[in-house]
Amino acid sequence: MISRRHQAYIALLFLHPTPFLGLILRRNIHRALAEWRKSASRDVLLVRGARQVGKTFSVRELGKTFPHFVEVNLEENTEVHSFFRGRLTPAPLCEKLSAYFATPILPGETLLFFDELQACPNALRALRFFREQMPRLHVVGAGSLLEFALAQLPSMGVGRITSLFMYPLTFEEFLLALGEDALSGVVARANATQPIAEPLHQRLVELLRTYLLIGGMPAVVNSYVEKHDLTACFKRLDDLLLTLEDDFAKYRERAPVHRMLEVFRSIAFQAGGKFKFARVDSPASSRVVREALTLLLQAGLAHRVTHTDARGLPLGAQVDPRKFKVLLFDVGIHQRLLGLDVPSYLTAEDVELVNRGSLAEVFAGLELLARPPVHTKPALYYWHREARASNAEVDYVLQDGAAVLPVEVKAGTRGQMQSLRLFLDERGLTRGIRASLENFSRYERVEVIPLYAIARLGRRNARGGEPPPAS
Repeated sequence: MISRRHQAYIALLFLHPTPFLGLILRRNIHRALAEWRKSASRDVLLVRGARQVGKTFSVRELGKTFPHFVEVNLEENTEVHSFFRGRLTPAPLCEKLSAYFATPILPGETLLFFDELQACPNALRALRFFREQMPRLHVVGAGSLLEFALAQLPSMGVGRITSLFMYPLTFEEFLLALGEDALSGVVARANATQPIAEPLHQRLVELLRTYLLIGGMPAVVNSYVEKHDLTACFKRLDDLLLTLEDDFAKYRERAPVHRMLEVFRSIAFQAGGKFKFARVDSPASSRVVREALTLLLQAGLAHRVTHTDARGLPLGAQVDPRKFKVLLFDVGIHQRLLGLDVPSYLTAEDVELVNRGSLAEVFAGLELLARPPVHTKPALYYWHREARASNAEVDYVLQDGAAVLPVEVKAGTRGQMQSLRLFLDERGLTRGIRASLENFSRYERVEVIPLYAIARLGRRNARGGEPPPAS
């Protein structure tokens, strides 16, 4: 029986669908940027994330809310590098930049944006002085290889610079891009005692199926919103892959380009299991392969999921850095590298396909990574017991307030929960999560959450630090 409330949502969603107004994607980070703009005690801001996830676009959108906007692309405007030689005093720097770009740079009225900061290390060093000497001026920095530049600086000025971390669009942001605001609201309000009406649940599963095909890269989502043409989206993804792989040449001082490609592709094929350097199809030494992986992690093109014993909190204090999984940064990129059989995918009754388990697990991990707040970089953990005739694994282990929260991910609507129940029993826990294509429900201690709603899990979770690098 569908309630009147759900009947109203069905009418809204299917009889009067919300049109997509333009191509200004609504991102979670936009809210954080707006809050930073209004803050009275504002630090210089760094927007951090992988290439092509929308950093520059989002800052430009913020710039439209200011009387004046100055964008200094330090990769294109190489002439301005000379401004950052010698003393890095903000006032004369702003005077020169204002004259160069013929735009006033005024505290409280101008957003000053330094893009591709890695191209000019002295500009990156100068940021700390803006907070000290021109605290009312709004200053933002970004860059596709920013993490490499930051790693080479001994100090960036603690208490003077803050960061926002950006990722590809989440599934919720994908819904908003499609104008499915009401459907997003339904997900936000549902729970085990008030599950989603079945027509809406099936609609969400179908939208999730599409998202898993194309991923969350802004250019690809824009293409889908404009044309609803999956073939065009796949072409966009292939173009993005070529761009990313061309970028590997920028890392060649630390790892050969072909080694980067080998590791990048191996991450997709090893998803869902412990990453093993020996499984990388490469004649290179283990040291070179490890360095290539480290570079991909630094660039935000991959994310580590570290093993934890999870016998208490914090989870990061009980890790085994030798055991870890790796996720590619976007599920659409992941699919293209795997060479997904699209016809079989589209005609399957649910998402139970070859590599289906790893696909669901990759999606879940990326959703948990990108969950708000965006001011800190979260760490992901899993648990695995390797014993003869008694293997067990929990896909993700989260901190839920003062408790450990195990999460098991299933690709479809079936599957046993032996590992999850074993973990609950051994740790004496009263709550575990099963994320699948089922609707909201509960099996005693196990709460079932639809895969499309998994980002809800982390909204109130405490953050741990980044795990130590693999040895």
